[in-house]
This record gives sequence, C-alpha cells and structure tokens, in this order.
Amino acid sequence: MAIGLKRNSSIKWKIFAAFAVFTATMLGVLWLFQVVFLESFYKATKVNEIRSASDQVCTSLPDQTLSSILRTIAREQQICIVICDAAGNRLYSENAMPDCVIHRLDPWSLSMLYMVTESNGGAYMERLYLEGQRTPERSGSSGSVESLVYARNVEVSGRKVMVLMNSVLTPVGSTVRTLQVQLLSLSGVMLLLALGIAWLLSRKISRPIIRINSTAREIAAGNYNVECDEGGYREAAELGETMNYMVGELSKVDRLQKELIANVSHDLRTPLTLMSGYAEIMRDIPGENTPENVQIILDETRRLSSLVSDLLDISKLQAGAVKLEKKVFDLTSSIQDILKRYTKLTDYHIEFFYERHVFVYADPLKISQVVYNLVNNALTYTGENKQVLLEQEEEEGKVRISVTDTGEGIPQEKLQDIWERYYKVDKAHRRAQVGSGLGLSIVKTILDLHQGSYGVESQENVGSTFWFELDLAQTGAEETEQKL
Repeated sequence: MAIGLKRNSSIKWKIFAAFAVFTATMLGVLWLFQVVFLESFYKATKVNEIRSASDQVCTSLPDQTLSSILRTIAREQQICIVICDAAGNRLYSENAMPDCVIHRLDPWSLSMLYMVTESNGGAYMERLYLEGQRTPERSGSSGSVESLVYARNVEVSGRKVMVLMNSVLTPVGSTVRTLQVQLLSLSGVMLLLALGIAWLLSRKISRPIIRINSTAREIAAGNYNVECDEGGYREAAELGETMNYMVGELSKVDRLQKELIANVSHDLRTPLTLMSGYAEIMRDIPGENTPENVQIILDETRRLSSLVSDLLDISKLQAGAVKLEKKVFDLTSSIQDILKRYTKLTDYHIEFFYERHVFVYADPLKISQVVYNLVNNALTYTGENKQVLLEQEEEEGKVRISVTDTGEGIPQEKLQDIWERYYKVDKAHRRAQVGSGLGLSIVKTILDLHQGSYGVESQENVGSTFWFELDLAQTGAEETEQKL
C-alpha cells in the first residue's frame, strides 16, 4: 500500500507545477506579442490605416469640405496627401512631415506613377527606404527611414484622378529595446508573485485532502474513533462529510460484528451444552433415558437448526444467490395456514382479522418466511397475556399486513437499528428471548427484493406493530368482471 502511495507525485506539487507552467506560458506569449512580433503588427496597422484613409478621401470626392478632411487626416494620422490628375497636375496637397517623398515628385513623375497604378488595377503600394529623411519623431536626426507610398486611381465627375498618400514607418527598434527591459523586470516580478500564489493555493487545496488521507489511514488501521475535517472548499468538505458517514457505517458494522460473535457464540453454545449434558445424563445415569430428556435434546436441536438456517438464508439473500419465483397466490390463505401450525404447537393466543381474501404477485415461500419471522418476533417479545394480533388492510391497490404484540416496546432511538443484522434490543440473552438476531434482517431483505414497503411502530410498555405492504394482484375472476 505504501509503495502504491509513493508512486505518484503529491497533489500539492502538481498544482504548484501547473501554476508555474501557466505563468511561464503567459509570459512567453506576452514576450512574443510585445517584442518579437511588435514590428510586424505595427507595419500591418500602418498599412490598414493608410488604406482606410484612402477610402475616406475617395468617398469624399468632390466634396466642398475636402480640404478640411485632408487636413484632419494629415494632422491626426501623420499622412501626407497629394491628389493629382493623369497629367500630374496637383489638385489638392497636404503635408504632414518635412521632406515628404511624394511632395518632392514633379508632374512627370506623378504622371508616370499614375500609369503604373492604372496598369496595376487602380491601386499601388510601395515601401521605400530613404536616407536622410527626417520625421516628427526624429526631428534633427537622419538615417535610413522606411516610407510607405500608396496610390489609388478614381474617377470623379468623368475625370480620372490619383489619390497619393505617404506615411513614414517609424523605427521601432528603440521601442522594442525599452519593452525588453520592461518585460524582463515585469517577468521577474510576475514569476515570483505567481510562484508565491501557486505555493499558497497548492497548500490551501492540498491541506484538506492530506488531512482526509491521514484520517483514512487511521480508519484502514481499524480506528473508527476519528472524524474528518469538513471545512475548506466545497469538494473537500463534501468528501470529509462522506468519509464521516462511512466511518459511522463501518463503526456500526464493527459493532454488529462483535455482537454477532457474542450472540451466535452464545446461541450456538447453549443448545450444544444442553444437548451434550442431557446425552451424558442419559448415558451415565440409569433411568434417565426418559421421553422428557429426549424432547429437550430435540428442542435444542431445532433451535440450533433454526439458527444455522437463518445464517444461510441471510447470506444467500444478500449475496443475490436466491432468485424469486413470483406468482399470483392467496396471501390471506397463506397466513391462515401459517397460524394454524402455531396454534397446535404453542399456547399463545393469536388472532387474525381480515375482510376478504386478497391475492398478490410475489414469491409465496419468501413471503411466508416474512410472516413466520414477524410472528416469531411477536411471540418472543409479547407480554404475559401471550396475545399476538395480525390484521389485513387494503388501501389504494395495496395490502398491508400488521403484526402486533403487547410486549415492552422499543425505544424510539432504536427503531432504525432493529432491521440490522444481529441486532437485538434486549441484550440480556434471557432464555425466553433467544434468537440469532437475523429474523428482521431477513424480512427487510426479502421485502426489498419484492420492492415492498415495511416499517414498525412502537410504544414503550404498550407493544410494537410491525407491518409490510405489497401490491394487490388481479385474479382471473376480477379481470372478467372488469371486462364485463
């Protein structure tokens, strides 16, 4: 078991590693977008801006406010604009930066550019690398500057013109270096912060599980006097609650097992001792071989046989080895036959009240075993008047059989336990109240197999009533009456 537990890593370190990997991944993505691909994104943005500005100018031709629109575009987007005809004559011009490349073009160059644009389908873009051009961002400095030129031919009022724009792609090298320094510092801070948060969260998440695991080890070692912590987050609290419920059930099973050893050992030893004792008396003492002594041996043999039969029955039922053989039978007649046998063998007063014979679809043998066990239980615990009452009632397609005794009753806090195996309310093992403690458990198991309901009502010093319900079955005569 210990080897299996050590085979996998702790959940705390798995959570910590997951947070660390997530943080590293996010920093890597941020580094790629802010540094590696920054220049590409910047250039793509500038291309989209100049095309969008060209669309705006083309849709504004020949608006009277065109000059104002051109000034706004040139000022806000730092784009130089020239509008000329096919011969290169300038119609509009706006300059946004000194030494603009398109403002240095003569009419012949503009005319040639118009023809190139026309041959290219009406739109033309070119990137130029110019030496010594100054930009607003680099005023007073010179060097190689990338300039973007975009030309577009349009027809306005039957006249073809060219919209020519120029924008400088500002070098982003210094910006990238600045971002690198910032990201290095930010990465260090974020990594330390993320590792700290990951450590705290992993401890917070794993701590309840570690405590529950420790408690589970105690339970596995047989210590049921432990309780799992039900605090923390919801899943851990639910797991702790489930573990506590399991501990309660295991404790109950352990207690019942100990009671089984005490009950069965006593119930087995008592008849065996009596049988052995009377047999030795009959063997060793002349004149003791009497019918009375033989009858005692026979009685104890029946007790021993009944105990073994109960043990076998409950084991088969709960193991699923018994299959029900259901059929429609007269439940009322079956109960009457059972009670006839009791009246011949006992001096108890047993009464059975019913209005009519009812039929059920069930296993006759198993249901008769239910009735036997309930009647035996009532006979065992009834009062000095030795009275037991059986009652049959019908309601909403069901039949209820109730068995009532006039005994001491059962405390309310013990009503839920009496259906458990080997449980006895009276632990004194009095001679008049012997049994395996399996009768009511057999009743419960059989009725569960039939999907029937059952229960008990009891009042101390008054008596107890055990009952069960089954669905009524239609007989052939009833079906014929309904069809008619």
